[in-house]
Amino acid sequence: MARHYRGRDPFGDEQIEFWVVDGHITYQPVADAETACADGWIIPGLVDAHNHVGIAPGLGVTIEQARAFARADAQAGALLIREVGSPLDTHPLDADPVGPRFVRAGKHIARPKRYLRDYGIELDDPDDLAAEVARQAQAGDGWVKIVGDWIDRGVGDLAPLWTRGQLEAAVAAAHAHGARITAHVFGADALPDIISAGFDAIEHGTGLDEDQIDAMVAADIALIPTLVQLENFPGIAAGADRFPAYRATMLALYEGRHQVFAAAREAGVRIYVGTDAGGFVEHGRIVDEVEMLTEIGMSPLESLAAASTRAREWLGADVLADGARADFLVLDADPGKDLRTLRHPRQVVCAGEHIR
Repeated sequence: MARHYRGRDPFGDEQIEFWVVDGHITYQPVADAETACADGWIIPGLVDAHNHVGIAPGLGVTIEQARAFARADAQAGALLIREVGSPLDTHPLDADPVGPRFVRAGKHIARPKRYLRDYGIELDDPDDLAAEVARQAQAGDGWVKIVGDWIDRGVGDLAPLWTRGQLEAAVAAAHAHGARITAHVFGADALPDIISAGFDAIEHGTGLDEDQIDAMVAADIALIPTLVQLENFPGIAAGADRFPAYRATMLALYEGRHQVFAAAREAGVRIYVGTDAGGFVEHGRIVDEVEMLTEIGMSPLESLAAASTRAREWLGADVLADGARADFLVLDADPGKDLRTLRHPRQVVCAGEHIR
C-alpha cells in the first residue's frame, strides 16, 4: 500500500511532500495513495548515538531481549542506533522489519579489572590493542570502541588504560580497516593522549578542559555527552566509600558537566545525542536526552538537529532522501520551538510501517 505524507520541515520551515512505497520514500507522486498525513510536522527518525541493546544489568542478553530493547527505542522515535559496544552480536536484528537501523562498534576493548565484568574484550597485554581493534573493526559496522579510563584500584581513582603509542597504533588500525574509533572517557587524565592520537569521537567527556576542547575542534572530534547516564554519577560516588579520591572525582565531574559541555558547544565541538541505554539506563529515553541538551545552552532546534539531521549525516545515513528507508516521525507541533511534542508523536514510521 502506498501512503502520501505532507507536512512542514522544522529545519527549513517549508512544506515537504513525499510518498512511501514498499517501505521507501519517493518524491514521485503515486496515484491512489492513501493520505496518511495532510498536515503537521515531519522529521527524520531520531538517532541514539550511544546505545547498547545487547547489554542489560545482571543477565546475559538473548537476541529476543535485545529485540525488545531495540523496539522500545524505536517506539520512542530512535530509528537509528549507534551501538557502541555489546557482548552480544546484534546483527540478527537487522532483519527486523519494524526495528531501528544499526551501526555498531563490536565489543568494548579494555584491560583486566578495568571495566565492567563480561562486557567486552580484556587484553592481558596492552600492546595487543591495535590487533584487537582490527578484529573488532571487522566485527562491527564502521566503529570501534575502547575504554579510555576506568577506576584503577591500585591508584584509587580514574586512570588511563593505554599509552600514547598504543592509542596511536589503535587509531591507525581502525582507519586501515575502514572504521572510526571512539573512547569511553569520564575523567581528565586519559584525554590528552586520546585527542592527540586522532580519535574520531569521545563518549561522555566530562573531564574536558578548554585546551582539549579547542583541540577537539581542530581535529574534528565529535562528543556524545550521554547526559541521562551522567545523572548516575552521584549514585556511583555514593557506593565508592573504599576509594575517596574516586568518589570526589565522580562528584566533581558531575557538578561540572554543564559548564564543560556548554564550553564545548560554544567552541564548536560537534555534539550528538546518546542515551547510553543498556546497563544502568533503560531504553526508550531518547527524548529525555534531547531535552537535556538545552541545559548546556542548545536551542530546541539545535538539540533536535543533534538527534536527527546532523547525527544522520555524521553516521552516513539518509535524511528523508529519495529512495531512502522510510524512517520518520509525524508531530502535531513544531519541535524546533517546543521539544515536548516529541513525547507524543502522531506517528512513528519505521521502514514505512506505523509502529506508534
